[in-house]
Amino acid sequence: MNKLTQVVFTSFILLTGCAGKAPNLGIENGQLTQCPDTPNCVSSFSNNEKHYIKPIMIKGKRLEIKNDIVNIVNELKNSKVTVTDNSYVRAEFTSKFFGFVDDVEFYFPETQSKDTSIHIRSGSRVGYSDFNVNRERVEKIRIKFEVLNVNGSESM
Repeated sequence: MNKLTQVVFTSFILLTGCAGKAPNLGIENGQLTQCPDTPNCVSSFSNNEKHYIKPIMIKGKRLEIKNDIVNIVNELKNSKVTVTDNSYVRAEFTSKFFGFVDDVEFYFPETQSKDTSIHIRSGSRVGYSDFNVNRERVEKIRIKFEVLNVNGSESM
């Protein structure tokens, strides 16, 4: 086997494992799973500045919020909603070229307030750095919610 064939074969083997196994995520003790030490994850529950991202604040009932999350995720490229519950949505985002999978979770606990906090965790399954892809994705989702919130409040 020549050198080029070895490199191509090794790269293929490594890249076919890029999707990684779906991690055990979800809500535990009223919070989303903590981010690992690697810089490829953001969470609104993190105490670590490099992982912290603000939750999304929105007005609305949980069912409406859940439906909005599902609709927004489905509008984004290479996304798939994998779990929906009363106060929780989980989705997978797959990178176009290498097929890396990121898991994104949304948790919106019941509240007595008119404003609901949508807590978010977005993390890569494999690798070390994500070049800020997860943070940028959450900010893109935040903007979509802000547009929905403005348009929704104008029609009331």
